[in-house]
Amino acid sequence: MVSGPDRFVVAIVGSGPAGLSAAAHAAQLGLAHVLIEKTDHLSDTIYKYQKGKHVMATPSNLVLRSDLDFDAGSREAILATWDRQIADGAVNVRYNAEVTAITGEKGDFTILLKGGDAIRAQNVVLAIGTQGNPNLLRIPGGDLPLVQYQLDDPGEYFDEHITVVGSGDAGIENALGLAADPAQRNVVTILNRGTDFARAKGANVKLLQEAENEGRVIVMRETSPAEVRLGENGGELVLETRDGQQVIACDRIIARTGSRPPRDFVEKIGVEFGSADPGAFPVLSPTFETTKPGIFVIGALAGYPLIKHCMNQGFDVIEFLNGNTGLKPADQPILEEKFAPLPGRRSVEEWLDVIGSNVAIFQDMSPLQLRELLLDSQPRAFAAGEVVFTRNEPGSSMFAIVEGSVVVEVNPADPSLTVPIGQGSIFGEVGLISGRPRGSTVRAAEPLVVVELSRTAALKLIATVPSAARAVNRIALERQLLQMFGSGLTPNDVAPLVEAAEVMEVRAGQKVISEGGDDRDIYVIRRGSMVVEKDIGGKPIFLSYLPAGSYFGEMAVIDGSRRTATVKAAIKSEVVRIPGDLFTALLDARPALRQRALAEMAHRRELNAFVEARKESFGSAADLYAETAQFLVDNGIGEATDVLLIDETLCVGCDNCEKACADSHEGLSRLDREAGRSYAHLHVPTSCRHCEHPHCMADCPPNAIQRGPDGEVFIADTCIGCGNCQRNCPYGVIRMDPVPPKKPGLLAWMLLGLGPGPGEASYSWRKKKAAKQGLEQTKLAVKCDMCAGIDGGPACVRACPTGAAIRVSPEGFLSVTQEGGLD
Repeated sequence: MVSGPDRFVVAIVGSGPAGLSAAAHAAQLGLAHVLIEKTDHLSDTIYKYQKGKHVMATPSNLVLRSDLDFDAGSREAILATWDRQIADGAVNVRYNAEVTAITGEKGDFTILLKGGDAIRAQNVVLAIGTQGNPNLLRIPGGDLPLVQYQLDDPGEYFDEHITVVGSGDAGIENALGLAADPAQRNVVTILNRGTDFARAKGANVKLLQEAENEGRVIVMRETSPAEVRLGENGGELVLETRDGQQVIACDRIIARTGSRPPRDFVEKIGVEFGSADPGAFPVLSPTFETTKPGIFVIGALAGYPLIKHCMNQGFDVIEFLNGNTGLKPADQPILEEKFAPLPGRRSVEEWLDVIGSNVAIFQDMSPLQLRELLLDSQPRAFAAGEVVFTRNEPGSSMFAIVEGSVVVEVNPADPSLTVPIGQGSIFGEVGLISGRPRGSTVRAAEPLVVVELSRTAALKLIATVPSAARAVNRIALERQLLQMFGSGLTPNDVAPLVEAAEVMEVRAGQKVISEGGDDRDIYVIRRGSMVVEKDIGGKPIFLSYLPAGSYFGEMAVIDGSRRTATVKAAIKSEVVRIPGDLFTALLDARPALRQRALAEMAHRRELNAFVEARKESFGSAADLYAETAQFLVDNGIGEATDVLLIDETLCVGCDNCEKACADSHEGLSRLDREAGRSYAHLHVPTSCRHCEHPHCMADCPPNAIQRGPDGEVFIADTCIGCGNCQRNCPYGVIRMDPVPPKKPGLLAWMLLGLGPGPGEASYSWRKKKAAKQGLEQTKLAVKCDMCAGIDGGPACVRACPTGAAIRVSPEGFLSVTQEGGLD
């Protein structure tokens, strides 16, 4: 222990990057200081990084302010540099000193240590981070010994099935470390609840994609752990996937699901947090001072987890304490450049105040968090009448209205029909959530200032700021209800429903409504899809399919009857539960909506009556109907918007469909007629389903996979052949195909005998020519695009001489199924 004065100017608690930087600068300025560390070494968070971990120095465009050096490099090299510089700088460090309480007021704080010692200081800087408070795996079996929350040395594990839970930077780096050495023979799996890696750095995501491409890491998207158990042959992990439960072998689970601030300890000091959310951060001034005067918070506890940010804050907070209150943050020049094109000549601080005050999703963020968000976002200004984006335009960014308002053109045929969106709200959230092109044209109704959040920035905001996630969800639900119910409803009409709504995640096959039940709620399908079944003679009979955007359960609410059918998830889905009494009140207030609901209910009752009337004569026909419908669900009905089906009673095997597809797409066929699955007379060839929420869009580095104006999912010319889409597609309908060579011209054929002759080169010639020229290495992703831009519609259907090939929407599946067994 290094001795010091009776009362230090500043006591710094925690020796992570923020605390080290603060202590180093205090030493450089000659301030009486002490750095308090509860372990016997510096920077415990980085010390606990896995051995050999490569530490990044991001953001690259941010200047480093610190008396300590920091460049991207190995964990060991960085720690060695800091140890040396702390010693050379005569920093006053007290090791093995765990703080148990902090009492007193500004100018005279007492810091109590475990064991009874006390330290007095005029000011206290908390740089304690959050890593000591990890989020636990709260599932059955989550407390078994095979679950751990730290990975010290990836090289210690051999011949194990290891699952990493968590897809942030820590989880990705752990997975990569465990899979780095093939000689260890580990089977490494990483789980991601979503399809995007919103919490991770782009460089880490790229490395994970490369490891996935090479087969070193198994990446499971839209998957979460459900149960850990010990089986006869060792550990097992039960997973909830998009298609239902799956069990994998698991010798070890490394849970890297984030951490939360040590709130109880900090609040006892007298520091207030921004909200009651468990993940909220302390309220801070621009100088990092908390609501308790003299107590400052920096680093991860302030909401800034990146090392370079932390080190800059450590430097800055000591400057503030030393009287340099005019110091601007290191990101000031970057933000000044971003705000320069905006009207009004406001300063960065003025813009931050306006943005934070005016926009609902930003209101619980501190100025520090808002600064970090804006580094990855773009403020923009538009004149009155100027188009922000147009209908069917690709785009997945989200816009927050800082000043002004916009109008949304809801009818493409009549631009005068618009819906206003005012200051403080957001738009573009549909493209963010679904990946679809812009659904409407949006114009500035008056001079407009917005913040455009990139998809990455928006997803990170939703993942890390609970209040922002709630606000986005609320707005998205309100707009979905208005669009779904229609009948001239206003936001005020649906406000009670939105406030009472509960978002529920439903696993594949899980029942939302059970036949015979007397519950009275209604449900809106937010993501995924549902199937409706009725019990006939003890067997479930498929009635209908409900895609995202549908609602169900209103029949029992309107007439008070019991549930007449069972509704269950076709795939992993999200539904919104709305109390039935509130829906009834809305119907009472809006007669037009009641008439519409009654008409839809009458149609469903007709189907139920039809099934009931024929229940005595169903027999094998009913079985075939139910089994065929289930087959279609299992093969894509739950997600599809357009599927190619082949009636095998009509198909003669001529392959005209496949040849026509190749001839329409530069020799690259988009379907494989013989591949795929069959049931009864129906065959589903290997061809794109054009899913409602395409899995292939996830992790496409050049954003080459997009939706066209007719809903087709297509691959643009920017494809780089990485293969991510092929791996992400659950139906195996995307393949990496060699780029076919150009056909020699007519003269080359006539004079030199090159090429296949006049006319379109055959698919087989192009494939053989590609092989001879060694072009297999130049590959592109290939999938059906529904012959977008080609007159006459899909070539496969047009080329079928017997009418065996048809393309159908989900609604069309039902008639096909009935033709196969019910009628």
